[in-house]
Amino acid sequence: MLPPFYLRRGCEAMDYRKYRHCLIGMLLAALTGLGFLGYRELREQIPDSYTQTVGEPAPTFSQFFVTEEIKPGLTEASANAYASENYTIEYKLMGLIPLKEAKVEVLRPAYVIPGGIPIGIYMETEGILIIGTGEVTGMDGLTYEPAYRIVQRGDYIQAINGKAVSDKEDLIETINAEGDGEVILDLERNGESIQVKVEAVKTGQEEYKLGIWVRDNTQGIGTLTFLTENGTFGALGHGVNDVDTGSLLEISQGALYDTNIIDIKKGEKGTPGELSGLIRYRKELICGQLKMNTPVGIFGDGEDRLYEKLNGESLQIGYKQEIELGEAWIRSSVSGDIKDYQVEIIEIHRKDEDMNKGIVLKVTDPELLDLTGGIVQGMSGSPIIQNGKLVGAVTHVFVQDSTKGFGVFIENMLEHVNL
Repeated sequence: MLPPFYLRRGCEAMDYRKYRHCLIGMLLAALTGLGFLGYRELREQIPDSYTQTVGEPAPTFSQFFVTEEIKPGLTEASANAYASENYTIEYKLMGLIPLKEAKVEVLRPAYVIPGGIPIGIYMETEGILIIGTGEVTGMDGLTYEPAYRIVQRGDYIQAINGKAVSDKEDLIETINAEGDGEVILDLERNGESIQVKVEAVKTGQEEYKLGIWVRDNTQGIGTLTFLTENGTFGALGHGVNDVDTGSLLEISQGALYDTNIIDIKKGEKGTPGELSGLIRYRKELICGQLKMNTPVGIFGDGEDRLYEKLNGESLQIGYKQEIELGEAWIRSSVSGDIKDYQVEIIEIHRKDEDMNKGIVLKVTDPELLDLTGGIVQGMSGSPIIQNGKLVGAVTHVFVQDSTKGFGVFIENMLEHVNL
């Protein structure tokens, strides 16, 4: 039998071994977790798909330890051989661990006429947009809020008691005609059609109210991004949202109007600048018909006068994998003449969930900085040009730094037009 001294030392040695094994296990678990997170992050950086121009090199993803190869059986030879068919790129970690497969669509070279001119925008909503509810005072002197918790901000009124309504005046006339009592509203809510009942309140002789604040149109100033050969235009680079609800407006019709910039408020830290323009809503000044309001811009058919105002040559489209960090240009006529101003592309987010912020740029042109302070409201849609190709459009300004802003990839806008 061993003395107590040796037994104690033996137990301490055993505890130390267990402790060391535990530390090693924890370290391995941590490394595994970090490896998994790194793998997932790397995978998320790889786009799900690319668009490639015929004859251009195949898209690459430059990351250490990541290998790229064409999926077997689809094609052979060099990148230029892919000009006539689509294909898939297979990415692997260290050539062994599969990461992702990205589909590549090969298209013929596409050309559009870059814009850069200011446009006046007028659009009418599809239905009547509800922006809130409020109180009304009845003939009895009491206060009511008849639509509270029945309708929601962002609902669109389509009909009252089965009668279609198209604007605020139509809505008021129909409510007064229906008189006192319960009315049935046909609403569109989040893409679904529903019906709700609201008790109309008599507020005057032959006057009735539902206590609903509504909007049926909107207007503003933006910048034309491009014109296609078949007359289609794209502008803004982002959708037109309602200022109160924040939701994308559903439009029934709208138009572009000639406009002139009459004042520029320079951007300052914490306060974005803006362009002020003069828009005359006259039929003879219409230069385009609005057809779509989407998250990546507004689209429609341009008039001949738009071509005359641009009078520029077409540029080839550059896809997102062609964009590089460094020198680029934005086209704008904030000075009164269409000019290209130098900027620097400082970040590219090809997998960013927010498609309006795939490009991050910084204005470096002294003339534009002196004129506007950088990017201001109203410049949304200004074409971004790099290496002689149209690659995107300005969308937003950094509130805390007006020299910086975001841009959308031009290919996202082109999904809504026929070239």
